Amino acid sequence: MVQNYSEDTIRTLDWKEHIRKRPGMYIGKLGDGTFADDGIYVLLKEVLDNSVDEYMMGFGKEIHIQLSDTKVSVRDFGRGIPLGKVLDVSSKMNTGAKYDSKVFKKSVGLNGVGIKAVNALSDHFVVQAFRKGETKRVVFSKGELVEEAPVESTHEADGTYVEFIPDGSIFTNFKFKNEYIISLLKNYTYLNAGLSIHFNGEVYKSENGLLDLLDEQMTETSLYPIISLKDDDLEIAVTHCNQYGEEYYTFVNGQHTTQGGTHLQAFREAYVKTIRDFYNKNFDVSDIRSGIVAAVSIKIEEPVFESQTKTKLGSKDMSPGGPSIRNYMMEFVKEKLDNFLHKNSEVAEILHKKILESEKERKAISGIQKLARERAKKVNLHNKKLRDCRIHFNSNHERKMETSIFITEGDSASGSITKARDVTTQAVFSLKGKPLNTYGLSRKVVYENEEFNLLQAALNIEEGIEALRYNQVIIATDADVDGMHIRLLLLTFFLQFFPELIKNGHLFILQTPLFRVRNNKQTFYCYTEQERIEAIKKIGKNAEITRFKGLGEISPDEFKHFIGKDIRLEPVTMKKGDAFKELLEFYMGKNSPERQNFIINNLVIDEEML
Repeated sequence: MVQNYSEDTIRTLDWKEHIRKRPGMYIGKLGDGTFADDGIYVLLKEVLDNSVDEYMMGFGKEIHIQLSDTKVSVRDFGRGIPLGKVLDVSSKMNTGAKYDSKVFKKSVGLNGVGIKAVNALSDHFVVQAFRKGETKRVVFSKGELVEEAPVESTHEADGTYVEFIPDGSIFTNFKFKNEYIISLLKNYTYLNAGLSIHFNGEVYKSENGLLDLLDEQMTETSLYPIISLKDDDLEIAVTHCNQYGEEYYTFVNGQHTTQGGTHLQAFREAYVKTIRDFYNKNFDVSDIRSGIVAAVSIKIEEPVFESQTKTKLGSKDMSPGGPSIRNYMMEFVKEKLDNFLHKNSEVAEILHKKILESEKERKAISGIQKLARERAKKVNLHNKKLRDCRIHFNSNHERKMETSIFITEGDSASGSITKARDVTTQAVFSLKGKPLNTYGLSRKVVYENEEFNLLQAALNIEEGIEALRYNQVIIATDADVDGMHIRLLLLTFFLQFFPELIKNGHLFILQTPLFRVRNNKQTFYCYTEQERIEAIKKIGKNAEITRFKGLGEISPDEFKHFIGKDIRLEPVTMKKGDAFKELLEFYMGKNSPERQNFIINNLVIDEEML
């Protein structure tokens, strides 16, 4: 039947209904806390942004955060919300002080939306303002007012207290992970030297700003001491490492713009022009920026972001009617970096040598690179290895954070995933067998090896990850010896040539069940031996147990459970101090006798299998 289209079919949602019906518009993806960009961390960030904005305006040097199971509280010591407006700023859309640029000149929260989103998406939400010896408290649940306390006197210091518990009906089985919160807090301190953030008894503070950030994030030794350049509205830290790709950390008014934007484009352009002018040579862009690691933090008035989650800057000007970000960046980098290189000839010499080495390697593979690009372009018109999806990460679609690509082994596994996937947001790339071991090889191998070249083209990462087509790159191999080997070969490839993909949190391992335990009434999918034992206890002695040896053995009808809302992904991470180079050398290098001895000495025989 065709639905009758009339006046009765048109509805106007109130603010909380709209947020709860379309949460992705306000906080990106939902998630359960497994990943750093899941919605529960965005809720915390929306609250923290207001507190950090107070610090940036010169009020309150400390922020106290407490996390207890599912409840989060944030107390700042800023000016405190004006008491007569506590209810409005908590529950009226487009209400806030940040429309007045005189009060909040260079803040993040500009649209009066963030704190309302936290309110609407929380089962329990409290805002209490302390201002000039008086306090006002309001309590909500799912956006509905529960309590509005009268104004009372207080001895508490000025500031604002926010407490919330995310709504479990929206964030199913959620759990906060301390490491993601700590990473978020450290970024705030790097961008606000002197700010102290107290989290569950630990204090986080930075004295050196972006220098500390790069020192924390770099997994390779820098070729020369980090260059630090700054003025009131712009801070840049930059160096080079012996690695492929480009690695950037960009911020606007303290907001981590993980997808870059106009400020990153301006920096990359300004950096290249300054280097060319300094050495008086028209170096290729890729040679200048190969191996670069940089952090850029800019402060602008009334920034425009491409979405409420503020991950990409769209503004072109430093302020309404002011200079363009491009011109400001160009003048700043030209003056500051040029002066630094003239005063530090040793650094200039090391940088020059790095550029020449990149140029030499690029020219050595230019022929094969051109042929590979042409081949990939032709194949992309009908790439049998790639079953693409409709929405991509480099689009402006509201579901772009959900986009993923599964890298599978063989036709049977890719067939099951292809039939079970969501064609809107999930793509599949099929390997024909075990890929090449790329350990110790140069970038040339990426173009010479057809499979890796097509994978690079499918991900759209040859020129960097700014135009990456999928938010999650998922290695989906069997949980057997061959599958583990293929997984390691792929990890070696990404670590060697695209480490920025890992450092930006885009690479994952798909966890699939090892066992199915069921009877006529219940079915349990078990990912570990312990889960299998517990499932058998629940079902009893008549349990039917199936051991999944490969992804191809799992039917598409079952597979959709494992790659849908209950998908289990293990993020691949790189941190300073990780011995990944040593591990790669041991497992993937040319030391077969050493590995053989290791296997013999550590071999465990499962007697139940005999």
